[in-house]
Amino acid sequence: GIVFGARSLGMGNAYTAAGNDFSAMMFNPAGLALIKKAELYTGLNYNNYDNNVGFFNRNSQLSNSISKLGQFGVALPMPTIQGSFVLGFGYSQVKDFNGTLGFSAFNSGANSYIQDLVYSPYMADRDIAFKLALSYPLYTKNGTYVRDTTLVNGKLNQRGNILQDGSLNAWSFSAAIEVEKDIFVGATINLYSGNFNRNKDYSEEDVNNIYPASVLLDPSEPASADFKSFYLHDRISWDISGSGLSFGALMKVNNNLNLAANIKFSKTFTVKETYYVNGESYFGLNKKYFLDPAIDSKSDYEITTPAEFTFGASYIIKNITVSASATMIDYSSSKFRSGFDLISLDNKNADIKSLFRSVVNLNAGFEYVLPSTNFSFRGGFILMCSPFRDDPIEYDKKFLTAGIGIRLTKSVSVDGAYAYGWWKDYGDNYGSGLSRTYQDIKSQNIITSLRYNF
Repeated sequence: GIVFGARSLGMGNAYTAAGNDFSAMMFNPAGLALIKKAELYTGLNYNNYDNNVGFFNRNSQLSNSISKLGQFGVALPMPTIQGSFVLGFGYSQVKDFNGTLGFSAFNSGANSYIQDLVYSPYMADRDIAFKLALSYPLYTKNGTYVRDTTLVNGKLNQRGNILQDGSLNAWSFSAAIEVEKDIFVGATINLYSGNFNRNKDYSEEDVNNIYPASVLLDPSEPASADFKSFYLHDRISWDISGSGLSFGALMKVNNNLNLAANIKFSKTFTVKETYYVNGESYFGLNKKYFLDPAIDSKSDYEITTPAEFTFGASYIIKNITVSASATMIDYSSSKFRSGFDLISLDNKNADIKSLFRSVVNLNAGFEYVLPSTNFSFRGGFILMCSPFRDDPIEYDKKFLTAGIGIRLTKSVSVDGAYAYGWWKDYGDNYGSGLSRTYQDIKSQNIITSLRYNF
């Protein structure tokens, strides 16, 4: 995620060495030790996700928006004889799963999702096609089952819509201390909870009457003549819980220059997953077949995420603060810990090693305080590299950010930030490259926050 606070987002999240408010808990908890007065903080987030999809030379565009409470919390400086000691506690939305996709076009190739189900190595997939009268079994002369087959050979219109939502949230507990003059260290414990939901509707239609009334898709079913269409709805839901620890350090080299580093150690998540599928097929004379019973399965598993190592610097020149940071993440070090048999576990972790790579993400930003006023102006850039091996730069997420801060009174400040992001992605309905959506994604985030110092 990119939204942790209005001031930080306005500065392109280059906050490792510049953070001195509640948001420092998520970037570098050592920055909390720079807070001199107790602080109450709250923020609201808005996200718009726009996806322009190319599918067999046809374009479809869908967008989805969400608004929710983004952050609230408190930072409390403790009395000290010298130096500083600050405690922080709060809630943050660290990731939103907002997304959407839509497509519809004629696939003239000799392939379809029906064929993918029929020739799948998994019995559950083959059963879907059979129960919907889209396939039939083959036997030897002595009655021995050989395999399932289908008379469908592609040339269908394919249509789909995907809508996903949810968020990952953190309850954070932080402490920061000045261990020596101008040297600060801090730590944050995050307790995560959240949910993810993805609903997908997919259908294939015989718009050119390739499979007329003379074709029985299941020779034993007279009603399977004159195929019209088939439809699947699947839903994945996750309940997510987990924990993580981060440790940071910050050094004020002089009145102008800060240097900082932060480590987010590997996080462990437990996912409770529900997977639901139902389907229907339609033939001539209004005959319908239903997937009965629908598939409704549950599974639990654990996964650990990669550690993140961030280094940053900030420099003050009169009324301008400039800051930058770099974060190293080895996504191939992610690992499933439990929830599958040993062979499946090894195969999934081998897939992670082969599919993912190490990246370096970059953040840069500035803040300009207008002289003799209570106004601040901010700008920044975020680069989040694709974790997949061999992805070109078009698949990296890029964000331009801007923000403004207004001090209303000595105690109350209001901040706002805007981030515009763009990147490309693709997805396969089945197989690899047979029914592929090419996605051109635009994202807009708006965040407002209120700080009260007392």
